[in-house]
Amino acid sequence: MTKRGMEAKDLFELKSVANPQLSPDGKKILFVETSIDQEKNSYISNLFMKALAENTSATQWTFGKHRNHSPKWSPAGDRIAFISNRTGSNQIFVMSEKGGEAMQLTFFENGVGNFIWSPNGEEIAFSISLKPDQTIQTAPKQEKKKEEKDKELTALVVEEMKYKSDGEGFWNGTYKQIATVDIKTGELGQLTSGKSDYYLQSWSPDGKYIAVTGDLNEERDNSFLTDVFLLDVETEELNKITNSDGYFGNVTWSPNGRYLAMAGSNREFENATLSRIWIYDLETETHSCLTAEWDVMIGDNTIGDFQQGTVDPGVLWAKDNHHFYFLATDHGNTSLYYGNLDGEIYPALLEDQHVYGVAFDGKDQAVVAISKPTEPSDMYSLKITTGETVKLTSVNDKALEDISLSPVESFYFESEGGLSVQGWLMYPANFNPEEKYPLILEVHGGPHAMYGNSYMHEFQMLAGQGNVVLFTNPRGSHGYGQEFVNAVRGDYGGNDYNDLMNAVDFALEKFSFIDPERLGVTGGSYGGFMTNWIVGHTDCFKAAVTQRSISNWISFYGVSDIGYYFTEWQIQSDLSDIEKLWKHSPLAYVNQIKTPLLILHGEKDYRCPIEQAEQLFIALKRQKKVTKFLRFPEANHELSRSGNPKLRLERLTAIKDWFNQYI
Repeated sequence: MTKRGMEAKDLFELKSVANPQLSPDGKKILFVETSIDQEKNSYISNLFMKALAENTSATQWTFGKHRNHSPKWSPAGDRIAFISNRTGSNQIFVMSEKGGEAMQLTFFENGVGNFIWSPNGEEIAFSISLKPDQTIQTAPKQEKKKEEKDKELTALVVEEMKYKSDGEGFWNGTYKQIATVDIKTGELGQLTSGKSDYYLQSWSPDGKYIAVTGDLNEERDNSFLTDVFLLDVETEELNKITNSDGYFGNVTWSPNGRYLAMAGSNREFENATLSRIWIYDLETETHSCLTAEWDVMIGDNTIGDFQQGTVDPGVLWAKDNHHFYFLATDHGNTSLYYGNLDGEIYPALLEDQHVYGVAFDGKDQAVVAISKPTEPSDMYSLKITTGETVKLTSVNDKALEDISLSPVESFYFESEGGLSVQGWLMYPANFNPEEKYPLILEVHGGPHAMYGNSYMHEFQMLAGQGNVVLFTNPRGSHGYGQEFVNAVRGDYGGNDYNDLMNAVDFALEKFSFIDPERLGVTGGSYGGFMTNWIVGHTDCFKAAVTQRSISNWISFYGVSDIGYYFTEWQIQSDLSDIEKLWKHSPLAYVNQIKTPLLILHGEKDYRCPIEQAEQLFIALKRQKKVTKFLRFPEANHELSRSGNPKLRLERLTAIKDWFNQYI
């Protein structure tokens, strides 16, 4: 029987599993499974548990149509804490590892954020947003029955440039603080206060300190640093251990408490700087960068549009206090690596895949969350010494029974300056080498991100419609070293454009089944900018879809939540040089656009505000060009990845229909 290709609506049948957590004895695993409730048009997340030694399915541990996520084992392994929005906002709950009713620990009107267990298992530290005149005791408590209250209209007073952010909206005057709650008594404590944001990292093994990060610079608008602090739990004193010269996070303690590992950089190339592993020795009070000579990005920078609730745990220490494991992004893969204090680095799990989560028992057992182009999301156990993996879940097998997932072929081609660039070609569903197929070029956002060997629902849907899908990592992408990722800065629309067009030329020459007269292009964010740029500089594409795009760097400078500094970092210009900003703006070339262009944008996108789309649409319509504009209500920059499910489906359907109509 011939299977059908992937359809947009299949998104509603697929499940994502993420955030593996091994029990302290290494025998059980917790993870989060997320699906979509079509009736309520919402996401559902629940905890699942599985004994690694048993050949049985995972057992569902929480229930209901809510978001239950971020599980963490107690140090003794007898309890599980997690976050749930079942009462209307995110609160911390604790339950026995044997199951049963979960006990609610926090009761705040606006909810809480990240949390960690104390080493003795008696307290939990958590993040909460408070106004300067509020304390943990006076913060508004959650009402048992939340009623709609009339909001009094009042002016928003703005005195800082960083007054809004995509996803969170306008700043409400609160700062992220660190607080604690006693498991038995419910007694609350507050460890930080003031007009700075503190981000919870990890608790020292002896219980004396909590590692936190933050930027204490009073002039926040022009500060882009994050320091690491040791917060004394008893005295509440902060001791800064970094030098206010970079950005650091994912801080973890060695089991003996002597070392702190962190990921970060000194921002030599602004936001294009590779993140590296740093070690702070508390005995000698010295820093060392263990990966200074390794031209690889630490962490997971692979782009996807499917996984929900992914967590990069940072450096995972072994019990010997000397070696550790971590994720890194390299040549289309996010892989698991081994490292030690001597600076040795080796791959621990190196295949063509996307490892988007990992847990480690400190000895020889790990669990990894893996995605591949034809495998959306599953958990695997990993024996460190042998590299042997065993699949623990098959959450999408039933949904994919009648669907043909399209394989990909990786290749490299030579671009401008002799640069080697990686690309992939996804074959159309039910491929017949004797037929001719249209091709759609996909351009990723960032620009400092990476396409790779991961599941992409949009790609599979387009392949399911009988299209060849071409995706590549032009200069500016992560995964190919510091010089490569930095090469796009100051050159938007230059050699990055040449890389993309050379990828198309290479594919047309290598794959004879592509119809050169039926080409399409699409992308979002930076990929939207590049889609706009491409159709303003070539007529070879028969249709284009630009998503959450940038069209005008002059206005972007003032309207985006990151506009002024991102423009200065990336275009390397500001409002003192309007000519340069306009030169790099796709809107400047709108007279040359002949390609039918569909414009997709979220109404509440503060990263690339919708006025960018409005300008482009009006300019095109004024010249009677073929275009259409879809405005997605309440949607922000994350629409394609974690947005309203029905709007995600509407977006995918619009992309499919536009290409079907014009190519």
